[in-house]
Amino acid sequence: MLVFDHIAVAATDLAAGAAAVEAGLGLALQPGGQHPHMGTHNRLMSLGAEYLEVIAIDPEGTAPAQPRWFDLDRFAGPPRATTWICRCADLEAALALAPPGTGRPWDLARADLRWRMAVPVDGRLPFDGLFPALIEWQGTAHPAARLTDLGARLVGLTLFSPQADGLRAALAGLMDDPRIAIVPSPAPRMEARIATAKGEVVL
Repeated sequence: MLVFDHIAVAATDLAAGAAAVEAGLGLALQPGGQHPHMGTHNRLMSLGAEYLEVIAIDPEGTAPAQPRWFDLDRFAGPPRATTWICRCADLEAALALAPPGTGRPWDLARADLRWRMAVPVDGRLPFDGLFPALIEWQGTAHPAARLTDLGARLVGLTLFSPQADGLRAALAGLMDDPRIAIVPSPAPRMEARIATAKGEVVL
């Protein structure tokens, strides 16, 4: 069974992306870190037991031998929610049930955080990027537990897809989260609704 873990907001520049998210939510992001294996860096915000990350290509990082995760090599335009990430207890078992192209396992670490993540070889997740990225955390350390809780919460994630029926079928039996909605649409996109003290904000 997959469990929602975090949402990724992609940006072409981390500082600009963080500023846009902070202005929208009225809340401050916290430092994240660098991902040397992927040449990316991020900043984070608590969503209670979950979290939000703003992620961008690190201009001082080294590009991997394959396309980066979250399809960041092809990302353009304003900062926006592009990827949702679900955790699992057994990455290989989850991949066996996931659509082809969900990715190959990478072993990753930052400080005391250890995780395994399925990264698509072309950088792009199935269903135009709307199928979730899969992560298996190693040990008990998790980013959400060390972030200051500012009261923000994910209240809904809507996936707009030209392949809505196929995406719905691919997720059937893998997860059960009433916050996730799949809607037919001519073009793929997602909207994350975040509840804050100022009301709901759509990313």
